[in-house]
Formats: sequence, C-alpha cells, structure tokens
Amino acid sequence: MSASSTIGESLHAGEVQRYTFHERICHWITGFAYSYCLATGLAFYTPHLFWIALALGGGPTSRYWHPILGLGFFIAALWMHSIWRRDMDLTNTDRDWLDHVKLYVTNRDDLVKPQGRFNAGQKAFYWAMFYGATLLVLSGAVMWFPELIPFQAAWIRGLAIVLHECAALITIGAFIIHVYMGIFMVPGGLRGMLFGYVPKAWAKAHHRLWYDEVVGQRSAK
Repeated sequence: MSASSTIGESLHAGEVQRYTFHERICHWITGFAYSYCLATGLAFYTPHLFWIALALGGGPTSRYWHPILGLGFFIAALWMHSIWRRDMDLTNTDRDWLDHVKLYVTNRDDLVKPQGRFNAGQKAFYWAMFYGATLLVLSGAVMWFPELIPFQAAWIRGLAIVLHECAALITIGAFIIHVYMGIFMVPGGLRGMLFGYVPKAWAKAHHRLWYDEVVGQRSAK
C-alpha cells in the first residue's frame, strides 16, 4: 500500500492531510542528518570553511560525528524509501511535466497538467538524494576505514574520494533547489511538512490528481 493511501481529510475545515506524522518525522531526521554532514563536509573540504567545524564543536568533534551522522542519513533514506518508493515511480503525467517544465519554473502552473502526489521534479530530487546517499555511504566507508584497503589497491581510496565529492556536489545542488522550491517557489509546501495539512485550494492547484484521489477515497467510505 502506498503512503498516499494513508492520508485523508483534515478535521479542520478547508484542509487536507498532506503527510502523516511518521512521514514528517522521517523527512526531518533525514534532513537534519544530511544538513550536519553537509556543514561538516564543507568544513573539511576547504580551510576557508573550517570555521563551520569550529562552530559545531571543533575539528575532532566534527570528524567524529560526520561519518556517524552520514550512516544515520543513509539509514533514514532507506526508511524513507520504504515509505515513498511506490509514490516515486515515473508516470506518463511526469513525462509530460518534464516536457513542459519551463511553464512550471516560470510560475505558469495553470498551464501545467494536473499532478499526482509528487511531481516529476520532486521525484527527481528524491532519486538524486537516494542514490546520492548510497554512493556517499559506500565511498565514505572506504574513507572512514582506509586501513582496511590493501596497499596494492590504494587506487580504491583515491576513487572513493572522487566519488564522495561527486555525490556530495550532486546532493548539495539538489538540496539547495529543494529548499528554495519548498520555501519560496511553491509557498505553502513547507506548511504540509511542518504540520501535516495543507489548504484544499493549495492541493487542487499543485497536486490535483492526488487531491481527487483523496476526496474519492473519503467519499467511498
């Protein structure tokens, strides 16, 4: 059963439940773990940003918690995958959205066809972070325990560093876009993740197919 089938109409008039409590908890745990790893990772990347590590308790403290929170981020991503996996399949509606993405980014949403619970952009972000988390934890494990790599295979450590940085850059870009879209580009989206509910008008405007499904399920009861 997909997560979307667990949502329903809010007890408050004019609202509909966007996310369940455990979906929101999973989202914020994942976001916190990633944010910490992002901050400390940037501090380790260049001396110009080492002040971030100092602000987070110092270099040794940041070095200690970075891989642990990184593992936590990956575990949380797996939890999220178990919740939203079926909602993230690419559909014909998503392909049409991608063909007309320019309308979306220029705030001409009224010309974009009705969307399901998540549009193609949100799904792309999800998969970027999921595969990014996988690559980060695998490459990070090599960097965390370099003594386990035989001297003859020292190239593996170099490859792990390159892959770790590439995965970090991809997820950082996706994360910035995600935050910008959720707070500024689509006003009201953050409300759903904070409180679980969104106005019906917002749901109709941005995710009409999902809204109709929710209303249909409620009417059938």
